[in-house]
Amino acid sequence: MRLSTLHRIAVSLCTVASLQTAVLSQDATPADEATATQTELARGFVFDDKNGNGKRDGDEPGIQGIRVSNGTSIVKTDEDGRYVLPIDNDTIIFVIKPRDWATPLNRNHLPQFYYIHKPNGSPQNFRFAGVAPTGPLPQSIDFPLLRRVEPDKFKAIMFGDPQPKNVAEVEYMSHDIIEQIISEQAHGAAFGVTLGDIVFDDLSVMEPHNQSVALIGIPWYNVIGNHDLNLEAQTDDQSDETFERIYGPSYYSFDYGPTHFMVLDDVQWHGPEGEKKGGYHGGFSTEQMTFIRNDLALIPKDQLVVLMMHIPLDGVRDREQLYRLIEQRPATVSLSAHTHYMEHRFLGAENGWKGPKKHHHIVNVTVCGSWWRGREDERGIPHATMSDGGPNGYSIMEFDGQNYKLEMRGANRAASYQMNVYAPESVTQQELAKTDVIANVFNGSEKSKVSFRIGNQEGKFGQWHPMKRSRMADPAFVAEKKREEDVPNRPWTSLPGAHSTPHIWVSKLPVNLQLGTQVIEVRATNVIGKEVSGRRVIQVKAE
Repeated sequence: MRLSTLHRIAVSLCTVASLQTAVLSQDATPADEATATQTELARGFVFDDKNGNGKRDGDEPGIQGIRVSNGTSIVKTDEDGRYVLPIDNDTIIFVIKPRDWATPLNRNHLPQFYYIHKPNGSPQNFRFAGVAPTGPLPQSIDFPLLRRVEPDKFKAIMFGDPQPKNVAEVEYMSHDIIEQIISEQAHGAAFGVTLGDIVFDDLSVMEPHNQSVALIGIPWYNVIGNHDLNLEAQTDDQSDETFERIYGPSYYSFDYGPTHFMVLDDVQWHGPEGEKKGGYHGGFSTEQMTFIRNDLALIPKDQLVVLMMHIPLDGVRDREQLYRLIEQRPATVSLSAHTHYMEHRFLGAENGWKGPKKHHHIVNVTVCGSWWRGREDERGIPHATMSDGGPNGYSIMEFDGQNYKLEMRGANRAASYQMNVYAPESVTQQELAKTDVIANVFNGSEKSKVSFRIGNQEGKFGQWHPMKRSRMADPAFVAEKKREEDVPNRPWTSLPGAHSTPHIWVSKLPVNLQLGTQVIEVRATNVIGKEVSGRRVIQVKAE
């Protein structure tokens, strides 16, 4: 979305009722002011849509104090629900959804909280269609809201990288993930979010993908990823034209319950030059940083802020600008995807963070795992194990005031499947002292505490032994990769290389184990105090 010089000026309305005058911030230059006087003003109402028909009827009042933005400036509606915002010929105006109000949804459960103003439409030379010409600016751009009571404590589903490259891979997602979520309606999620790479370069797949996700039956927000771009675009401004047509603005914010969510676009595109292909890097545009600054200035300092993006925050070039805006807040957390493995990162001074405590950044599990690679299972779906040894899947995140927790869910797996435990099938008593027990705790982090104990056939367990965190490749993933290489002309796409996993713990087996069948039980307590467990049966033999 291209924004003119005016949009880089913080604008506030002097008297909204007049619908005429906007006061520029103190750092505006005379040239900026001259530009502003020639800029169109969008105006309209935010109203209580009592009958839910999407139109303002005579008995439906405006709502005061609702934040409305043009992508940089944010204004609040007056006592009649009116707003005024400056725009140019490539602007998306959107409502920042407040607590206890809902925006309408389209047939695919995508929130409809915005109006696109592109009189001339998107460029016509792109492979995938953007926005059709919207024509002259309407006299009034009105936004309906629906009353909804939102609790203090609630859940949201988090998807990372579904990334289907065709409809066949949408069907993988439908059977591997969507069916599971539908059958587990007890998740009780209020909404869902896809953290970018909604599809894999073929933007025509967005529609069948959206239809599948819509079956979950909850509002679904979307982050733009590097595979969701118009790759013919010469500039970052035009790389999101198809995304805008389908999902709206590439960055925005909303409240649910007491929590403030920010959907961010941290994929900066630079177009092809001659025979050189286009590319991207992690970054925020100047306009987006202005929006973030203005948005944060309008919410309480102690409100939990959840930042959702595609590229992990510590891989964004201008991340320190964002750090300065959030690092003194007592409650922030951020989520991304992109890497196709799961990780909890705690960003501190070594990463440019200057806050009193480290910032928690979650790299979410991915829906497509390792890009839908690997052998097909009995359903014909690739196992798609991620390069950290964890299954493909999704997360359920719970929010409660300033507190939050995240639980990982493996695709086509029970909720209790939270780790893999590795040890030999059999071991002699003489080998116990040099034999490792290894636990890959998928949702583990540097703050997890992991230990194990041994139980016998009589159901008696020994003492708990602490395990030490160790960065290494997952043994099962390495073994599967080796088995793949031994299959000539394999009819599946090979797995990627193994990732050095930061959520593995290791210890030696106790030397005093009895002969016979034993069970290793591993327990892990994660960053939010939730305990999970896993088991492995072994045989202890004589020399």
